[in-house]
Amino acid sequence: MHAGEAEIDEALVLRLVAAQFPQWAGLGVEEIPSSGTVNAMFRLGDSLTVRLPRIEGGVEDIEKEFEWLPRFAPLLAVAIPSPVGMGKPGDGYPWPWSVQRWIDGSIAVAGAVEDPVGLAEDLASFVRAFRAIDLPGGPPAYRGGPLELEDKGTRAALVQLEGWIDTGTALAAWESALAAAPAAAPVWVHGDLMPSNLLTTGGRLTAVLDFATAGLGDPACDLIPAWNLLPASARPAFREALAVDDATWLRSRGRALSMALIQLPYYRETNEGIAANAQHVIDEVLADFSAG
Repeated sequence: MHAGEAEIDEALVLRLVAAQFPQWAGLGVEEIPSSGTVNAMFRLGDSLTVRLPRIEGGVEDIEKEFEWLPRFAPLLAVAIPSPVGMGKPGDGYPWPWSVQRWIDGSIAVAGAVEDPVGLAEDLASFVRAFRAIDLPGGPPAYRGGPLELEDKGTRAALVQLEGWIDTGTALAAWESALAAAPAAAPVWVHGDLMPSNLLTTGGRLTAVLDFATAGLGDPACDLIPAWNLLPASARPAFREALAVDDATWLRSRGRALSMALIQLPYYRETNEGIAANAQHVIDEVLADFSAG
């Protein structure tokens, strides 16, 4: 998917674990199918997962989660990853990696949500709890700054997508988000509430994964499930549960659109899951914008 991506397979994980965590050396290793773009994930035995950066840019994410996840866990009602070991470079693999507790659940899938309103309420509850976190020293959230910072990349993606999507309507939707009032103050946000980072059981939210982008930023960042996962019929419940004002809603729609526009041309040949969800988001946002 990326230039400079490391070669990672089950045999490498077995060797790394055996060398650095001999207490787990006898456990089986199985790659976890995932549309994740930065880290490779492997199941280790029945109760652990191994997370290895595919690219150098993911190294900071591993270290950040190791520091912050234990601090978040007691403040949240849903399960989140729990780091239990930090691996070192070795056997030709160049970067730190981590071992976490396995969490049961099914990856959420847009278009296949069993309980849309219930899931919308669960997501809103998580977002409220995360916003309420009061931990000092939080880093800036990835993508959490002013929406204008995403303008150049969004417009470049629109040029790439000319003839593929309705770029005129997409540009108008994007500019409506840019025109919205900015956030009054930063709050703690997860920053990447993509379906692939949400686990459900019986249609209800049971876990949230991948806190690499978490930090202080625009509260609109965590409203993107309104377009990348929830059907239109459940959006009002999500918005009402969070008491979202018009400006924040417009910024969140713009953030969801910007992410999707950038992802679609980048991943269309290398990550079918991300590309399919990006197309879904674009379709949902354009329909929502056109409906007024």
